[in-house]
Amino acid sequence: MRKVILAMQVTLDGFIEGPNGELDWAMKEDEEGWKDHFELMRSVDTLLLGRVMYPGFEKYWIAAPTNPSSTKNEIEYAHLAEKTQKIVFSRTLEKVEWKTTRIVKDHIAEEIQRMKQQPGKDMVLLGGAGLASTFMNLGLIDEYHLIVNPLVLGGGKQLFKEVKERHMLKLLGTKTLKSGKVVLHYRKAPV
Repeated sequence: MRKVILAMQVTLDGFIEGPNGELDWAMKEDEEGWKDHFELMRSVDTLLLGRVMYPGFEKYWIAAPTNPSSTKNEIEYAHLAEKTQKIVFSRTLEKVEWKTTRIVKDHIAEEIQRMKQQPGKDMVLLGGAGLASTFMNLGLIDEYHLIVNPLVLGGGKQLFKEVKERHMLKLLGTKTLKSGKVVLHYRKAPV
């Protein structure tokens, strides 16, 4: 059965963006971090995205291959994302421009359970915080791939702010990167 993997960068104090939406702390070029992310991306065939995150994600990654300031890793990721199926969860979004993208408006749990039963690779939930909380509250996340950055922001958007109850996790592994980031890999613990 296919799994849903939550993959997010987070600060030591649990934020995924700064008070004004800043992501500069998470976007630093880190060869080891990219290698780890590409390994994860090759194990999935579907990107799961929220409505708030999707427009910026689409705009940035569609432009990356022709943007002169893009790094080789960003260009490689853009090509990988281009051919990967993308699902945007939104009740208000009417259309998307990026090919291989579709919108799911409601019945999230049923849609994900149906997709888990289909053949294919795993699915990765890349953002945002609201969608991650919704998936967690619905019991849809099977594994967590959290990259903890050696930074305390002191404020911003919390990753698990809207989670409503306790969730027990089992540690599958850790990896310390030269940059000081730590990759934490968890699985949902059996009830």
